[in-house]
Amino acid sequence: MPLTVRPRRKRSTRLIVTLLSGLLPVILGSVILYMQAERTLQQSTAHTAEEALRQFDLMLDNTAQAARQLLPLAGQPCKSVTLALREQVTRRPFVRSTNLVWDDNLYCSSLFGEFSEPVNAGDYAQGKLWLMNGNPVTPNTALLIYRLSEGRGGALTTLDGYHLSNVLRLIGRDTLLLLQVGDNWLSADGKTHQGALPSLPVAQSMRDSSHYAFSVSAGFPEGETWRYMSDEYPPLFSLLIFFGVVSGAIGHIVQKRSTSPSHEMLRALEAGEFIPYFQPVVYGDSKKWTGTEVLMRWNHPKEGLVRPDLFIPFAEHSGLIVPMTRALMQQTAALLGPLSSTFVAPFHIGINITANHCQDLELVEDCREFLSAFTAGSITLVLELTERELIEPTDITRQLFEQLHTLGVKIAIDDFGTGHSSLGYLRKFNVDYLKIDQSFVAMIGIDALSRHILDFIIELSAKLDLGIVAEGVETQAQADYLTAHNVNFQQGYLYGKPMPAADFISALTHH
Repeated sequence: MPLTVRPRRKRSTRLIVTLLSGLLPVILGSVILYMQAERTLQQSTAHTAEEALRQFDLMLDNTAQAARQLLPLAGQPCKSVTLALREQVTRRPFVRSTNLVWDDNLYCSSLFGEFSEPVNAGDYAQGKLWLMNGNPVTPNTALLIYRLSEGRGGALTTLDGYHLSNVLRLIGRDTLLLLQVGDNWLSADGKTHQGALPSLPVAQSMRDSSHYAFSVSAGFPEGETWRYMSDEYPPLFSLLIFFGVVSGAIGHIVQKRSTSPSHEMLRALEAGEFIPYFQPVVYGDSKKWTGTEVLMRWNHPKEGLVRPDLFIPFAEHSGLIVPMTRALMQQTAALLGPLSSTFVAPFHIGINITANHCQDLELVEDCREFLSAFTAGSITLVLELTERELIEPTDITRQLFEQLHTLGVKIAIDDFGTGHSSLGYLRKFNVDYLKIDQSFVAMIGIDALSRHILDFIIELSAKLDLGIVAEGVETQAQADYLTAHNVNFQQGYLYGKPMPAADFISALTHH
């Protein structure tokens, strides 16, 4: 079929399209998997940070409870409260040491007993927590100190950094997990660092404690998303590659098939493959030639001559019928215009139009250009309205038909009696001719109902003073019947089949 043939693309173009067809699902799929991996890692770090926050809150609850138990003892002599301090260290699993403060001086410790060391409240975040890098007993070993004060007295409880780093290491097994207190932060290796928390490259999640002055940050190192995908998604990558191969194969096959019908017809229009064929119209009484209907044919370079019913509906649907008709009129004018001076009487030339032609006034200019190619008064242009699409009576259509009649162009309704809008056209538009559909003519002498309809159409045209053309006349009996009923014009195989321009001009000269 001609609508499935198109010019072949260059080999390089076909190769590029095939490669793009194959790569597109792989690339899109990889992007989707990458986004999914990012979401999964983000959920993982959020969950890790929440769990670490919960564990640190529980540990600080322990130390805070010890501090509350000891705070009432602040100010008492160290010897009388040392046992109580050491009892809290023994009873509390995460508490490393306990201390009492009086007038900002640490005077009693569970480790050393009587002691003297100044306490600076400014070292503590929100006056409560201080992450320090060890003390004289355990240098370079992180300590988290919890401070509770009331009046002149206070209590300090310390958490061993080992417990803190252990939480960071165990909970964040596959995650980078950091603890920040004030200006200091702790990493999973137990080392204390000063300054702001570093930015974690992948899926960073930060959580602040609602009870204590610390925050937790979780994330992954650079490239973790791709590592996660390579570990978790190998079957999906295999599936993407399979889809890529299938998509590339489909793209390669589709390129060997046709483009859309409208694209193929546009190509044919630009190549001048739509040509006019001519079928004579004769007088009903004398049977002399009085004109012709111009029919469009597609002279396809590979498929040969294509029947109009295979491409006209596509042309109408795509809107290409308008430029195709314009090209047909130009070819007809170029072929018959030079002969018009030899026409004895006004020669009728019928050309089909559709609803697409009635959407603007360009048809008027096309007809004016067509008529200018002929000797003045030598032809009568007849536009035959087809009824595949309904023509709505708008201001544009009324203006269109008025200007066409002013030019001397006649209007005919094609295939009258078969369309749902024929009678409506008679009422809404100024029509000059009716063309009886060949299905009624074929039933002459065979089907009584069709003959009655035919008689009605003939009678209607007479009452409305319209010219009438019978299409599809193939037998002498049909011709005699139509002549007897005063049908003005006849057209059909009995008088001539549609023929190419050269044959028609030769026959026209003879007639």
